[in-house]
Amino acid sequence: MDDELRKQGTEGRVADSTGNWVDTLAPSWLRPYLRLARADRPIGSWLLLMPCWWSAGIAAVYAGHPYPNPWHVLLFFVGAFVMRGAGCTWNDIVDRDLDAMVARTRSRPIPSGQVSVRGAIVFLVLQALIGLLVLLQFNRFTILVGVASLGIVAIYPLMKRITWWPQIVLGLAFSYGALMGWAAVFSRLEAPAFLLYAGSICWVIGYDTIYAHQDREDDALIGVKSTARLFAGRTRLALIIFYSLAVLLIGLAGAAADAGPVFVVGCILFGAHLGWQIERLDIDNPELCLRLFQSNRDAGLILFAALIADASYKSYFL
Repeated sequence: MDDELRKQGTEGRVADSTGNWVDTLAPSWLRPYLRLARADRPIGSWLLLMPCWWSAGIAAVYAGHPYPNPWHVLLFFVGAFVMRGAGCTWNDIVDRDLDAMVARTRSRPIPSGQVSVRGAIVFLVLQALIGLLVLLQFNRFTILVGVASLGIVAIYPLMKRITWWPQIVLGLAFSYGALMGWAAVFSRLEAPAFLLYAGSICWVIGYDTIYAHQDREDDALIGVKSTARLFAGRTRLALIIFYSLAVLLIGLAGAAADAGPVFVVGCILFGAHLGWQIERLDIDNPELCLRLFQSNRDAGLILFAALIADASYKSYFL
């Protein structure tokens, strides 16, 4: 009996997913759709969320508030998880033929036949409507800024077919929240938001290069391009460049927003975490690449905590 339950819990599991609540708690009919939205692997949602929270934090610092707007923090949390699911669904619809040729992705719901393309489209629309409902809670300027991101999201799955730099387009999409938090507070965009956006793009290029090394050999066989293939043995040097730019630009964003010494300490810790990733990296070890990629959630939370602490310090003690 236990073996049968275990089989039911893991049937249809995606290759690079381990045991999680989707496998053990979700109804069996819902599991393929939750896997399509990557609910079994929420790291991408966290990484999409981090620039949103950073932006809310740096806006609080500049505005003299003791902490980011809690309502905005909650909205960004819900929006990041919903829209990351929508983005993954769109990505899997577009990439279904390529996914079928890659060992790590051929068990995804669409290429494995768990979800039809029509079913995936309906699920995509449902997630997008929830995302729209979240977006409509913000001011008009923020709504317009958010809508402008959809074009970037739409073209991202195509980029790996035509450029060695699809990670740049992913950076443009995954870092967009760096603009949203500022816009939600001030109804405009200014230098700190743009600097934060640029720094986050460099961060995304770095961590997604690490992630892409998991598929480097399969990508070469089917002709998919990535910075992992482009950099190859020079990946460590590339990471030093992009991660250094990320820390520098994010630091400049903080300076432009009049952040104080607490933020500086947080920025140093954030940079130290990125340096640790570079030191540990072995591009021929897919399991290690995945763990280092996932550790970027912790790096992002370090920076967000520093922004909250800096805002509180400035508000209560200065």
